[in-house]
Amino acid sequence: MGAPGLEVADIFRVHGPAWRQDQHAHLSLGQRKVMSAIEQCRTAALGGHVLRCDACEQVEIAYNSCRNRHCPKCQATAARRWLEARQADLLPVAYYHVVFTLPAPIGAIAYANKAVMYGLLFDIAAETLRTIAADPRHLGAQIGATLVLHTWGSALTHHPHVHGIVPGGGLSSDAERWVACRPGFFLPVRVLSRLFRRRFLEELGRAHDSGQLQFFGEHAALADAAAFADWLAPLRQCEWVVYAKRPFAGPAAVLAYLSRYTHRVAISNGRLVAMDEHGVTFRWKDYRAKGKTRNKTMTLEAHEFMRRFLLHVLPGGFHRIRHYGLFANAGRRANLARVRALLGCEASEATQAPQAAPAESIRPTFVCPCCGGAMRIIETFLCHQPIRAQARSRGPP
Repeated sequence: MGAPGLEVADIFRVHGPAWRQDQHAHLSLGQRKVMSAIEQCRTAALGGHVLRCDACEQVEIAYNSCRNRHCPKCQATAARRWLEARQADLLPVAYYHVVFTLPAPIGAIAYANKAVMYGLLFDIAAETLRTIAADPRHLGAQIGATLVLHTWGSALTHHPHVHGIVPGGGLSSDAERWVACRPGFFLPVRVLSRLFRRRFLEELGRAHDSGQLQFFGEHAALADAAAFADWLAPLRQCEWVVYAKRPFAGPAAVLAYLSRYTHRVAISNGRLVAMDEHGVTFRWKDYRAKGKTRNKTMTLEAHEFMRRFLLHVLPGGFHRIRHYGLFANAGRRANLARVRALLGCEASEATQAPQAAPAESIRPTFVCPCCGGAMRIIETFLCHQPIRAQARSRGPP
């Protein structure tokens, strides 16, 4: 468990103002917006409402959320809504988890070229999966995939990679039958790795030739085409990390996994251990170690902690969850209906026409912490507007 009550927002509130004034901070507008949103989340700065329990008349204040996708406190609700929608897409087949990771040198230049590089990571990973799966020597089928971007390692360093959730099979080329993969084996990772490396470097070279990449600091010389070609040469020979985990234990396990990964941020409040004169201490996992020695704690100076957290702010409008192949938005409904027909199964309950639930089974939006009864909104207040009701606040304003 983390330190009781300690949040990323507390670190930003205490140390953020001084850091913003530091001329060496080099904060982008997007990073400043994320800091501001997290600092104000669930405080009077964003307004809120006053609640009263119908049963015991307990009165509470609930402040509004910032709803920023980088905020550790705002992801649970968004993840729940997303998962409810995705339940309709689950098929009664084995699912596999595949990870595509960029080598550290490419990850280093990706930070200054997030939109281009992350976009390539998505598209080339999806293309690789679909190309190898369509090859008759491997699966010979059209597959679907959901990819989720993560840009961090456990120690908050910049480590771009995508997690792919893929059903163990696909439609035949004529869409007349379902082609299942071998039990416990999806696609050969060595073949995936080779194709992913070749195609990513090809597209990266095209992006450089077309002037889409920017280089700064120690990488400034890479703006020259010859220097960039020399820099890429060793990357054509080294191993690129692509791996596939064991298949999930049924559709329920897929949803459980997705609930942990789809809306995750760089670090959750639960991993924070302490904030004191030494800095910020948090738990992390060292994957190079074995067994229990993997779980460690790390202390960073507060400004370094904030810098690492903000490394992972995504470009505005960039989608970090994407669907490809059979799951692509344009044809997903028709494709899933075709697959279910071939598998001889009915659509999941989530795809059926919704039926009105009994009134007594509907859980209230707000629940009284004292008696568990339903709470009603009796007053709303805008940003910084005084609260007239005599109420007990759940947190600091």
